[in-house]
Order: sequence, then structure tokens, then C-alpha cells
Amino acid sequence: MAHFAKVVNGEVVQVIAADQEFIDNYVDTSPGKWIQTSYNTRYGVHTQGGTPLRKNYAQVGGTYDATRDAFIPKKQYDSWVLNEDTCVYDPPVAYPSDGKNYEWDETITNWVEETT
Repeated sequence: MAHFAKVVNGEVVQVIAADQEFIDNYVDTSPGKWIQTSYNTRYGVHTQGGTPLRKNYAQVGGTYDATRDAFIPKKQYDSWVLNEDTCVYDPPVAYPSDGKNYEWDETITNWVEETT
């Protein structure tokens, strides 16, 4: 069984698990196209050591870029920039590596330590 994303005008509107035969024989008159996605592909790497497929696992609300042949997740914050290699959005400031927990604050475009 594989996973397929329904893509309409570049936007992922549905993700399902199905056999290729089902997709090949499914009568779907709605707009869009079914494109295979891999549950095990993230940041352009296959987590099980296999061949990555389309950079990332598709998510509803994300996009499919036909030129890159890549699924791109939703942009979380306006200040984040698309990483051309991984096809995910990266913050303009790297996450601190001091072992503490941080959350992104878009108003100052920087990480703020969590206070729990």
C-alpha cells in the first residue's frame, strides 16, 4: 500500500493510503491529480534508508511544486524562507543549541526561551 496526495492547482487537498491499482482505476471527475507521496520521506531523505520521493510527505494545505517534483509543507511564519535542498521552510535565525526549549516569536523574528 502506498500514499497518494490529491493536488488541485498546486495545493494538496487530500492524502490517502491506497494501492496503485485503485488509483489507476478510480473514476474521479473532480479537478486535480493524484500524486504518490512517501510517508518515510522528510527533508529529501528517506528515513528507512530507501530512495526519497518528492522531498517530503504531502500534507493537506501544503503544496506540490511540479518543477521541483516536491511536496512543500505549509509555511508556518512569514519570515521563514524555503530551503531549496529540503523543500521545507527554515527560520531566518537558527534554533539555539544550548539544550533549552524555545518557540518562535514572529513579532521579533527570533527564538524565545519557553518559560514553563
